[in-house]
Amino acid sequence: MEAEINLIKEENSKNKSNLMWKVRKLEKDKVLIENEKIRLEREAKSLRSEIERFRSPPLVLATITEVLDDHRMTVKSSTGPSFLVNYSKFLDEKLLVPGSRVALNQQTFGIVEILPSEKDANVSGMEIEAKPDITYDRIGGLEDQIIEVKETVELPLKEPELFEKIGIDPPKGVLLYGPPGTGKTLLAKAVANETNATFIKIVASEFVKKYIGEGARLVREVFELAKEKAPAIIFIDELDAVAAQRLKSSTSGDREVQRTLMQLLAELDGFESRGDIGIIGATNRPDILDPALLRPGRFDRFIEVPLPGDEGRKEILKIHTKGMSLADDAEIDLLTELTNGLSGADLKAVCTEAGMFAIRDKREEVTVADFMDAVDKISNAKNKEQYQQEAGVMFG
Repeated sequence: MEAEINLIKEENSKNKSNLMWKVRKLEKDKVLIENEKIRLEREAKSLRSEIERFRSPPLVLATITEVLDDHRMTVKSSTGPSFLVNYSKFLDEKLLVPGSRVALNQQTFGIVEILPSEKDANVSGMEIEAKPDITYDRIGGLEDQIIEVKETVELPLKEPELFEKIGIDPPKGVLLYGPPGTGKTLLAKAVANETNATFIKIVASEFVKKYIGEGARLVREVFELAKEKAPAIIFIDELDAVAAQRLKSSTSGDREVQRTLMQLLAELDGFESRGDIGIIGATNRPDILDPALLRPGRFDRFIEVPLPGDEGRKEILKIHTKGMSLADDAEIDLLTELTNGLSGADLKAVCTEAGMFAIRDKREEVTVADFMDAVDKISNAKNKEQYQQEAGVMFG
């Protein structure tokens, strides 16, 4: 009898522990379900607000034309008419200036939101996000030009207080001119690397558009982008594409290029030179540039970037052959003599071609013969290109 009672007690104890375990499990499940319920309620609330936002009427785009007192201003809507409207005191008044884009309530026409300035996608793509990896020590044979560029562009960006102490305005722009491949673009990239400024690179031919006014609008938006991203450097390559001398012309294309040039001149005149925006132009043909572009106050400094001399070629060759596996006969002094008359870009191409000749023969070192073959190849290519250009002038 006693044994049966003990057996019943053991079974009851087991049942009790099982029930306690089930209760604790149910309590944990309850907490998880309550947390899931709270999460779903938040998600449902967010979705309901999203639905309400989509149900709200669209806003009207407008541009501020004049700021008045008592939280009022005049705006010109995208549909055409102008309105006298109120704006919320919760908006940042510093951003509510003439020319700003805003959104208006469709019923009350009150300003409810400040919009970012409208820019062409092509203009936004001109900003170089990654800092250029070109430094001054990778540019050979241009010591004097580097000093001038530092004084004209880099110094106003890094130490504008020096110009304030002296009492002069920093130069607005610098024009780099010289034959193709001499290092004009490399100089601009090196400045952007050293100053940590926003680098905006443009090829001037991008300003030449099909429709009237498109090129001038792009010029205006590029300078607006530079002001927003200041300190910034605007580098305009192949400047002669839009800045050639204005001649009497009857074609609509030439007239559109002239409109773009006039907008560029207006932008160069229109901003204060405070050292926060540097402008660098580059051209191979300074002789055909419009005189209005070259007057003081637009491009204040002119820096010639000529073909490298003997010492310049030697420095450039040292830079490009630094990582190459050279044979004993491939001496830098001898290579310097072989490459007389070539530009920096030509010298880089010569080093690449010499390496390709060695690879073609399954060799692990580049010999002087490879360099001689490479010089002949590059020189013949240049002569052929020059002949084609001259023939195009004669028969075109």
